[in-house]
Amino acid sequence: MAENERKAIEALLARHGFHFSKSKGQNFLIDRAVPRAIAEASGADSGCGVLEIGPGIGALTQELCQRAGKVVAVELDTTLLPILNETMAAYPDFELISADVLKVDLPALVRERFAALTPVVCANLPYNITTPVLTKLIEARCFERLTVLIQREVAQRICAKPGTAAYGAFSVFMQYHTAPELCFEVPPERFLPRPKVTSAVLRATVRKTPPVQVADEAFFFRVVYAAFALRRKTLVNSLMTAFGALGKETLTELVVSCGLDAAVRGERLGLEDFARLAAALQAAQ
Repeated sequence: MAENERKAIEALLARHGFHFSKSKGQNFLIDRAVPRAIAEASGADSGCGVLEIGPGIGALTQELCQRAGKVVAVELDTTLLPILNETMAAYPDFELISADVLKVDLPALVRERFAALTPVVCANLPYNITTPVLTKLIEARCFERLTVLIQREVAQRICAKPGTAAYGAFSVFMQYHTAPELCFEVPPERFLPRPKVTSAVLRATVRKTPPVQVADEAFFFRVVYAAFALRRKTLVNSLMTAFGALGKETLTELVVSCGLDAAVRGERLGLEDFARLAAALQAAQ
């Protein structure tokens, strides 16, 4: 099945004179079962307005249009626009925006296009912009759920537990704002061209309230990013990169006052630990 679909896609691309761009991280799905499964995982239905990023030739887009009340896709590559005009011609509730999603006013887009609909995101994200796109989507504070096909290692990092090698500052960021879960993996042979890595579908339900209370989110994340600044060093040494003015002795006392070992590393701290540490550091400023 995938071989026939691959040939049909190659013929479509050749007819439009399309050439893949490595810099844009383009990898199109060639097995219809995969976009179908992604659309199902997204939970999109007639009450949803779906934002898709990088629709490619529309394989996932078509599946979303069959489920959602409205689908808006943002595509950066203008050479894909005539292809999408062809593949999406049968879907009246589809809208294509030619733009760089990192420069789009997402709250305004949601207000204007998804009135009375529940805004969600579903996309096969280019590997090279995964982190900035997810960060922008979270900080827009206007989506209820994000379902994205991304590199497996990134999905694992987002879902990682404290104390594991994959756990890092971005894990904390995503777990503070969302409840992430890895749905299923997608092998390289399901794409054209074939990537060198395995992909995975991540579904992140945006939290209505964070799992921990913090007085100042910006300060909280300043502490988080400082804690991972020197990953192989102790938490105290890492904190010195951002809070050196307090002195190593004071930082050590603050870490211990939070119930943590003086020699602990930042990667051992969970959300509650970071919340206590941020409160202690802010009080000491």
